[in-house]
Amino acid sequence: MIRTQLLTAAGERIEGNAELIERWRCDYGSYIWIDLINEEPHAEKQFLLSMQCHPLAVEDVQRFRHPPKTETFDNYTLILYRGITEFNKDLTIQQMTIALFAGDRCLISCHPRHSLGVTHYWENAHHENLLVSPGLLASRIMRFSVGRYLESILAFETSLNELEDAMQEKPNDEVMRELISYQSRLRKLKRIFSYHEKLVTNLLKDIPQRLIDEDGDIEHGLQDLFERCERLHGLCTMYYEICGDLINGYLSISSHQLNNTMRVLTVITAIFVPLTFIAGIYGMNFDNMPELHMPYGYFYTLGGMLVIAAGFGIVAFKKWL
Repeated sequence: MIRTQLLTAAGERIEGNAELIERWRCDYGSYIWIDLINEEPHAEKQFLLSMQCHPLAVEDVQRFRHPPKTETFDNYTLILYRGITEFNKDLTIQQMTIALFAGDRCLISCHPRHSLGVTHYWENAHHENLLVSPGLLASRIMRFSVGRYLESILAFETSLNELEDAMQEKPNDEVMRELISYQSRLRKLKRIFSYHEKLVTNLLKDIPQRLIDEDGDIEHGLQDLFERCERLHGLCTMYYEICGDLINGYLSISSHQLNNTMRVLTVITAIFVPLTFIAGIYGMNFDNMPELHMPYGYFYTLGGMLVIAAGFGIVAFKKWL
């Protein structure tokens, strides 16, 4: 589906479909936003090429799971990032690639499914006078998506605090499994946010001249976007490390408990080794064993074994237990 918003040179705002593109081309003082939703790949490619988008940029947009990036071409600046369609409390997400082509008097957005960021500014871009600044509008759309990430990550902090308390009070395997799951999901989020942070950093280092020339404060818009991306990456890294510390703490506690158990078993074994040795000697069936004919030999041997066991037990209790 192709939908368009046209802002004419006279200040009139018109919503429609692809038919407004020709009017935009003829009206040199107008601005247009073209939104492509779930277009068939071949039709999308032909349309983007007809809008003079670079073939390599079109390939990047249509490549499956292409990492977020930004690149400036002759006619457009491409911003390719990961938007979210669902972000749950357990950090499971559903994401999609959103492409934004910011050009002269034109913004083209491509996404396979409904996007909250695009929808939000589709309804509010005219009120904020953003259609005259395609680059600033693109940065605001990405900023809205990043803001949703940030809200969900901050909400996760409560769950992490509860897990930390549970691990300190009563560590168990169930909490351990939950922490490992969170750490795995945070690792994926770290990768996404690292891409986004590098994307905005590259834009800030070398802002395309066409974005600077727009009627909008693109420098401050990109700086605000960078701060959000940087904070997201920092929060994910911190939460990832906290999960790792809690997992290592649980493993240390488990190892300590295992060491205590093994120490007790070792002491018991040490006590019974000499007793087993004595029992083994007198369990042999030889005729010429003098002790076999002693009237009280059994009681002497049993008493000696008890004395040895008691002595070993006292020493082990004082030194090891």
